[in-house]
Amino acid sequence: MTALFGLALSGRQVLVVGAGKVASRRVRRFLAEGALVRVVAPEASDDVLRHAQHGDLEYVAREVVAGDLDDAWFVLAATDEPAVNSTVVGWADERRIFSTDASDGSRGSARQAASSQHGDLAIGVVSTETPDPARIRAVRDSIAAHIDAGGVDLRRQRPQQGRVILVGSGPGDPSLITVRGRQALSEADVVVTDRLGATELLVTVPYDVEVINVGKSPDNHPVPQHEINDLLVDRAKQGKVVVRLKGGDPFVFGRGGEEVHACLAAEIPVEVVPGVTSALSVPALAGIPVTQRQVAGTVVVTSGHAGADETAVAAMVAGATLVVLMGVSALPDIVEAGIEAGADPQTPVAIIERGSTPHERITRSVLVDAVRSAGETGVKPPAIIVIGQVANPGLLASEVAATPRS
Repeated sequence: MTALFGLALSGRQVLVVGAGKVASRRVRRFLAEGALVRVVAPEASDDVLRHAQHGDLEYVAREVVAGDLDDAWFVLAATDEPAVNSTVVGWADERRIFSTDASDGSRGSARQAASSQHGDLAIGVVSTETPDPARIRAVRDSIAAHIDAGGVDLRRQRPQQGRVILVGSGPGDPSLITVRGRQALSEADVVVTDRLGATELLVTVPYDVEVINVGKSPDNHPVPQHEINDLLVDRAKQGKVVVRLKGGDPFVFGRGGEEVHACLAAEIPVEVVPGVTSALSVPALAGIPVTQRQVAGTVVVTSGHAGADETAVAAMVAGATLVVLMGVSALPDIVEAGIEAGADPQTPVAIIERGSTPHERITRSVLVDAVRSAGETGVKPPAIIVIGQVANPGLLASEVAATPRS
C-alpha cells in the first residue's frame, strides 16, 4: 500500500540528474510548479539548454556527485544508466530526501503521479504496484475530461472566504468556453449571468446554485451596473463563490473592469477568466480573417455606442479592418461618416447575426449599400459588423487560387 501526499516544490530546490528526453519532460513540470531546478549531466538536450540560456534553471555540465544533493528537497534520477540512477536514489535515501528513479519506479521514495489541474484542485494518479506510466496517464485523462466537461460538482463544502470569478463565456457556442471557464462554473455557488454568450451552459449547473439574470438588451437595462457590482460583492461577503458569466471576453466592452474595481474596493478576491471575444471569433467562424497579409494588417474594434468616432472613421478611410460590436442601430451614422471622410464606398461589409450559434446569418454588402441591405434583410442585434477588404466574400478563395501549387 502506498500513502499518497502532494509535495509543495514551489521555491524549493529540485535536483534533476540527467538531461535527456525523460528529464526534459519532467523539468517542464517542475518549472511550471515554481521549483528551483538544477540539472546535472555531462550533456543536455536542446530543450534543457534553452531553459538554461533563458535563466529558467541551472545547468551543470558534468557527472553527478553526492554533494549535489546537499540543498535539494527532491531528486529525480533520469539518466540512461540504471546503475547511476540507483546510486543517486541511494544518496537521497541516506539524506532523507524524497526521490524518484525514472528507470525503475519501484526504487526511490516517491512515485511520479500523472496529474491534471482543475482550478485550485490537482488530480493525481499513481501505480501502487508495478509502475505503468501509460495506464496511469489514460486514467488521468479520463478523469480530467469528466471534470472539465462539468461532470463533477467542485463547490467547496467547508466555510470559506467568498470570491468572484469573472468568466468570459465566448460568442455563444457553449463549446467555445475555455476549460478554466467551465471549471469555474462547477465551483459556483452563485452565477450572475448576462443575456448574451453561452447561457446554454447554465442547464448543467446543480439546481441549488443561485442563478441571477442581469442581462441587458439594447433598449432594456433592468439591472444598472452599480447594482450588479453590489450584487457580486454582497454574495461574496456571504462566503460564496460567485461566477459572473459574461458574453465574449469580460474586458472587451463587457464592463468587467468596473466589476473588478468594485470587488477590489470591497477587498473581495477576484479572478478574471478571459473569454473568446466575439469581435475576432465570430468573423473567423464566418470565414473572415480580420487580418490578412497584403490585405489588412490593422484591426480596430469599436462599440456601436461610440458611434462614428474619429478612430473608427480613420480606420475605414485607411483601409484597416473595422469591427463594430453592438452597432446595428449606429450603422447609418458610421456609414455616412466613413463615406464623407473619404472611405471607399465599395468597401466590403459583412453583418453577422447570432454568430457561432445555429441561428447565425450573414448579410453581405458594400459600404454605400450597407444600411439598405441591413434593412431589407431585417438585421437585428446581437450582430457583429465587419467593414474592410477582409469581408470580401471571395477573399480566401482568391488567395487559394493565386497560390502556386507545388
